[in-house]
Amino acid sequence: MEDKGRESDHLMLITPERVFYAGLLGRPRKRTPGCCHIYVAVKGSLHLTIDDVHTSDELIVTLPNQRHSIASDYRTAISVTLEPESMPDGVIEALAERLRGPDKATYARKILAAYALLRQRRYGDITTAEFDEMCFGEALARRALDPRVTRAVARIERFTGEPVTADTCAAEAGLSASRFLHLFKEETGISFRSFRAWKRARHLLHFANQDLNLAHLAQDIGYPDSTHFSHSIRRFYGLKPRAIFVGSRDLAIYRSTETVRLAEAS
Repeated sequence: MEDKGRESDHLMLITPERVFYAGLLGRPRKRTPGCCHIYVAVKGSLHLTIDDVHTSDELIVTLPNQRHSIASDYRTAISVTLEPESMPDGVIEALAERLRGPDKATYARKILAAYALLRQRRYGDITTAEFDEMCFGEALARRALDPRVTRAVARIERFTGEPVTADTCAAEAGLSASRFLHLFKEETGISFRSFRAWKRARHLLHFANQDLNLAHLAQDIGYPDSTHFSHSIRRFYGLKPRAIFVGSRDLAIYRSTETVRLAEAS
């Protein structure tokens, strides 16, 4: 499903477990996103900084919760993101090793070809397996979550504006809060609080090209106030919310059928 048809080479395809973004990087501070990023240069090189160590290349991988900054020689760059809870432990690390290896240029060309395909087709009806095939030439392994955790994840991702608490999810799962929190982290590899914070910030992407009152958007997504909203977005993305919206005015956003279904169920 497309949001705001635009004649632009800047686009973003959002699925529940993946995002394909081709657009501006801006001039961010260091960012600490809760996902794996695969950055690919459209032209020239990308420049990564982690712990004051600088790296330049055509393809760069960062792991979930790895604090970094990224810059590009060219105004448009590509970012493919993978949600860590969607894959078994070790899959992202193994993929990162392959992407950084001798076949790096091949993977970069594959992702650039995916960008060209998305620019032509401009649609979002795609499964996670199809997304992975398009970008990496193979479907990555899927993590099978405990149904009680799956229900909690679905509740978090409804974004009704009401806060989702561990107590609420624990009661629905028939567990004590402490047992539920242990189960959630054991199943996803992420603490409940960190998972909820990242998914709330990720949900902002759906609205990035819209002209909205940011204070109202923050409330709708579930932030207690504008200060908390701004601080969280800057921590995850390295940019103020307003800068993200200004830089996304010509961004075409597409959502997978599954993403639309989840939104309609909220």
